[in-house]
Amino acid sequence: MQDPFIIGITGGSASGKTLFLRQLIERVGEENLCLLSQDNYYKDRDQQPVDDKGVKNFDLPESIDFDDFVRDIGSLKRGEVVSRKEYTFNNPNTPQKILNFNPAPILIVEGIFVFYVQEVVNLLDLKLFIDAKEHIKLKRRIVRDNEERGYDLDDVLYRYEHHVSPTYYKYIEPYKDTADLIIPNNLDFKVAMDVICNFLINKIKDRN
Repeated sequence: MQDPFIIGITGGSASGKTLFLRQLIERVGEENLCLLSQDNYYKDRDQQPVDDKGVKNFDLPESIDFDDFVRDIGSLKRGEVVSRKEYTFNNPNTPQKILNFNPAPILIVEGIFVFYVQEVVNLLDLKLFIDAKEHIKLKRRIVRDNEERGYDLDDVLYRYEHHVSPTYYKYIEPYKDTADLIIPNNLDFKVAMDVICNFLINKIKDRN
């Protein structure tokens, strides 16, 4: 079995990574892709760092179990199946499922710290950075965190100002120029999606 072609996708919180990935999987074919998200590698809540006001900060590199993340990327690269408990953030009423990740020709590794950890970067064949303006990301974050994680507006704004934004400028934005492609997503990413999908489809054909 050939090694998978490994793509790293990063960008600021609410830059549009999830939508981009959803469309990419739909067009390239779920059977051709394996998506491994950093979101399922958060440490347990009692291990999360807290800020000066005692609020848990999920937007720091130390929030993530990178040892497991790197290990599982390596396992998938070797053609092994990986199982991982789903992380449900601040929603204790959501049952945690066991997620199974199967090897595929294309392995996508996504998350806000994908370019920050050199052990992950060393495994990547292509690096994509999804970019968006600050006010657009904030608006998306307000909607997402309310609907998916149950945070009220004050909580979202506090976390964005004290956790999300500082993390972006310290741990994410400095690696933007190391990306192979920077994809603006203020309105849409249609052209970039066309280019990347055609590239990946040809990659898959070359393997067959």
